[in-house]
Amino acid sequence: MVRARSKVVAMRTPVPSDRWPLVATCTRGLEEVLRQELMRIGHEEAACGRGVVGFRGDMAAVYRANLRLRTAMRVLRTVAEGPAAGREQLYELAAGVAWEETFAQGRTFAVESAGRGSGFASGAFAALTVKDAIVDRLRARWGTRPDVARANPDLLVHLHLAGERADIALDSSGEPLSHRGYRPRGGPAPLSETLAAGVLLLAGYDGTQPFLDPMAGTGTIAIEAALIATNSAPGLRRRFACERWPLHAPTLLAAERERAAGARRPAPFAIVAGDRDVRAVAAARRNAREAGVADAVAVVERDALDLTPPGPGTLIVSNPPYGERLGDAGDLAELYRGLGDAFKRRGAGATAWLLVGNPDLAKAVGLRPSRRIVLFNGPIECRLLRYDLYEGRRDRHEDGPRGVRAGDQSGD
Repeated sequence: MVRARSKVVAMRTPVPSDRWPLVATCTRGLEEVLRQELMRIGHEEAACGRGVVGFRGDMAAVYRANLRLRTAMRVLRTVAEGPAAGREQLYELAAGVAWEETFAQGRTFAVESAGRGSGFASGAFAALTVKDAIVDRLRARWGTRPDVARANPDLLVHLHLAGERADIALDSSGEPLSHRGYRPRGGPAPLSETLAAGVLLLAGYDGTQPFLDPMAGTGTIAIEAALIATNSAPGLRRRFACERWPLHAPTLLAAERERAAGARRPAPFAIVAGDRDVRAVAAARRNAREAGVADAVAVVERDALDLTPPGPGTLIVSNPPYGERLGDAGDLAELYRGLGDAFKRRGAGATAWLLVGNPDLAKAVGLRPSRRIVLFNGPIECRLLRYDLYEGRRDRHEDGPRGVRAGDQSGD
């Protein structure tokens, strides 16, 4: 997690709610995108770490972040950070937190751990140490033992270990923020909603140009594009764990929800999602309805190689299969070659971005990308590749040709 340089210990007295240290977690590679999102909702001080962005705020900021952030996985409220070289130090750190002011009697809780601590053989043992400290403190103050629930706890405590230090935080989100509520969980090789949104924001999508995903699958990228284009808050259709905190203010949350809902606008340009699989098309249409953007997304049953950009300056963004999970890479090379050819024939004036998890398949596209960004789709290291597709003749720049002319039939 994001750390200050000075030594910080457990917060033994209530911290004024306008000074809470907060952390938003994200997929590696999206930290700067998330920081910019936080700045847009008023957190100029947001600072990036590895897979996290730190900021400060009150209860309204917690609600706002959960409702509006597109690339965050969770929003955490840090309650303690300090030395934790072994069990005794970690226990003392956790026991110093005023859990009785954070938990309500009758609520269940659980502790999960991440990272590595030099004084612990396993994260599970460290999590057990924090659990014991919480139980002992609450039992001493309440006279009864709080309930621990391994599955679906009311309150989830996050422990992050880094060498001889630890951070302890309270999860305000509950289910990951990628769970927008519009897509059934599971299915073959899904792209998370937060990563899809991150890809779109990295591509510069803001709804002010036509959009096409020619291999849309169940529609996640196109739906996230519609949420951006309509300025729809991604968290409006779900609940959050912070609604079970003693400090939860229902009226304040309702006001934040109303403010976010009132910012919605019509999509100004076409958003097209295409797929040749009739079942995927049906699922994409269903998901768009559940997301409330069916009026903004045109889902069509068509082969990717036959789709034409819906207008001048179209942004094409897609996540074609990699070969690791959905098919053999050798069989997919022909698809990638065909996609590159389709870009050359029909993509004049468009910009295309592909999220590719196999370098050999990326070469099969036959076009030289003008930009490469490293991202992780789960455990798979991917490249987000940009292709500039030009009309007519394009003069070479000093650093060589990086785009492709419409009508070119050969790669680099």
